[in-house]
Amino acid sequence: MRCGLRAVNDFYLTTGQRTKRTYIRPVASRCGATIFALGLIASAALATRTPSPVGAWSTANGHGVIEIARCGDALCGRIVGVERRPGDPIPTDVYGRSQCGLTIITNEKLDTDGIWLGEVTDPRDGGTYRAKLWLDEAGDLNLRGFIGIPQLGATQTWHRFNGHLTSDCRAL
Repeated sequence: MRCGLRAVNDFYLTTGQRTKRTYIRPVASRCGATIFALGLIASAALATRTPSPVGAWSTANGHGVIEIARCGDALCGRIVGVERRPGDPIPTDVYGRSQCGLTIITNEKLDTDGIWLGEVTDPRDGGTYRAKLWLDEAGDLNLRGFIGIPQLGATQTWHRFNGHLTSDCRAL
């Protein structure tokens, strides 16, 4: 007997009307292994999807937490935590705005091979740079800020944030 899939129609009564339901089922009992193999292939294809940098990240120096999220058709990142002692004021950017909630990563779009390309702003001086984001084999986020070409830049490695954020934007 051949192995394959076949559409099967099932008729049943609902509220006095005959309703047709169609579903797919294996043709022969030995098809289970074939269907299992197809499922493994499909799940492997899904697993090769580009890993996403969405989530909370501790900055390279460990003094800040940036949350990267979807913003329309791109990604953006905002400061959600700053390491500081209780009672210390929230740091401000170059324009005097609170750094808490400040968007510093903008317009990151998937470019090629798991690399996101957009912009990053340094809140200390207001400088905006091109930025590449990618996840390495260890699952860490690499952010390369540059002017012009990527070779004229610097890369920071950020780690997933596993700490605690307080309501007043402190990272613990």
